[in-house]
Amino acid sequence: MTQRHAPSTTATAPSSPPVTPDGRYIVVRGQLWRRSDPGLAPVEREALVAALMRARRAVRDAKAEGGAALAEARAAVDAAKHGLGERGPPWWTDGTPDYNRHLARNTPYAAWFAAIEEEAGEG
Repeated sequence: MTQRHAPSTTATAPSSPPVTPDGRYIVVRGQLWRRSDPGLAPVEREALVAALMRARRAVRDAKAEGGAALAEARAAVDAAKHGLGERGPPWWTDGTPDYNRHLARNTPYAAWFAAIEEEAGEG
């Protein structure tokens, strides 16, 4: 009889991506990605995140089909991300430029990012 083994519990979950000191971006593979608007009401955020997850599943399901279904699903992802503040005009109002999708090392966050990379390398 074949014995089944439970998945290993020794593997650790990946840590959360670093967040810039001002809370505007996360860094994934050296690239800045805009975070959701912290000013959204919790109920609104929950609804938008649920819509985003539904839209992402629709994209997954429509990829084989392509065409209008895929375009519609991608538009739904885009709409949810705009609602969350991750796309479109920045949600902050102090006039600071938006560095979404820029390499952290090519932005004003370069020194901060170099320091966290150095710290991570020592671990």
